[in-house]
Amino acid sequence: MLTPNEIANTIVSALDSKKAREIKLLRTRDVTILADYFVICTAGSTTQIRTLSDEVEKALKDVGEIPLRREGHRSGGWVLIDFGCVIVHLFLQEAREFYTLERLWGDAEDVDITSLITR
Repeated sequence: MLTPNEIANTIVSALDSKKAREIKLLRTRDVTILADYFVICTAGSTTQIRTLSDEVEKALKDVGEIPLRREGHRSGGWVLIDFGCVIVHLFLQEAREFYTLERLWGDAEDVDITSLITR
């Protein structure tokens, strides 16, 4: 079983491998009981949302972690994948601007992910 940090890092790497944009990792454990981390990213199309969702689920399944639930619609403007300790938010640009999760969770720590990003 992976730690919350390892799960979050695996998700960030999976998103980066499929060219997700504006990936953010927020450490939320000190500001909410919902999860230890939120991973937020932008997709360029509904097709990319499906690709990102599939890649995240595959990467975590490969290490024995399966999502507790999935919300939204993979062909819509957003998807939420809940791994318990880490929640993944996949957005089209318009939806990300509408929900402004980074502002909503502004008290959460913005984790440096530069070592996980290959581009």
